[in-house]
Amino acid sequence: MVDIEIDKESGFCFGVVTAIRKAEEELVGSDCLYCLGDIVHNSAEVERLRDKGLVTITHGDLSGLRNAKVLLRAHGEPPETYRIARDNGIEIIDATCPVVLRLQQRIKAQYDSHGDSCQIVIYGKIGHAEVNGLVGQTAGKAIVVEDPGDLDKIDYNRDIALYSQTTKSLEGFRAIIEILQKRISPDARFEYFDTICRQVANRVGHLRTFVRGKDVILFVAGAKSSNGKVLFNHCRAENPRTYLLGTPEELQADWISDACSIGICGATSTPRWLMEQIADKAAQIVS
Repeated sequence: MVDIEIDKESGFCFGVVTAIRKAEEELVGSDCLYCLGDIVHNSAEVERLRDKGLVTITHGDLSGLRNAKVLLRAHGEPPETYRIARDNGIEIIDATCPVVLRLQQRIKAQYDSHGDSCQIVIYGKIGHAEVNGLVGQTAGKAIVVEDPGDLDKIDYNRDIALYSQTTKSLEGFRAIIEILQKRISPDARFEYFDTICRQVANRVGHLRTFVRGKDVILFVAGAKSSNGKVLFNHCRAENPRTYLLGTPEELQADWISDACSIGICGATSTPRWLMEQIADKAAQIVS
């Protein structure tokens, strides 16, 4: 008999859990609730909530909306979003993750106290919703770096304050710190602040252990999930027979036909119910 195990630590982080709970609570007494951007980077969960009445809108849509109710997802938003909401009579249901909110406040305080005398650098994915919210705390002046190749954007003769998107890897953050320490001018000041969420970062070590003991790993994540891509690559580095899929329909029989043990895990944006569906599909294939 094939052993199929779902990783107990995989699935939504607490910020996503809170956002989805707030959406579901609001939808109980409302015919329609708008959400600014996908509530989570998982199309299956977005579709489930759409069926309950959650309507995903863009920032362009927000500008034309009046007297409505809009949920802000866990990623957070820049100050401009709140201004538009006030001007348009929009009621905000704020589901910004507390970890992200504290980071926004720290960056804003740094910018307000130092202005242009200090370069604020954010290690994160350019264009990511959380990063856009962080950059917004600096009137758009923060420098975003995705990897060492972006570090030429920085003036090393001026002070630098480095922060990180909450879901980036600790290894990548430390690599950026090391390079900046070597490049910074002796006359300039370099400070860095570890703002990575440990609930997310600690999953890497756990997953590495989980996947080693399985013949095959089915890693479940949405195509838009940055966290999913990072965790999938960590899993595949430990277990080459790791496959990425977003729905039960994507599961291929030849991936698991000779397996005695199958592990199922996922990103912080992957719902538990979806991993359970994939476990059921795998059980049908190998039975």
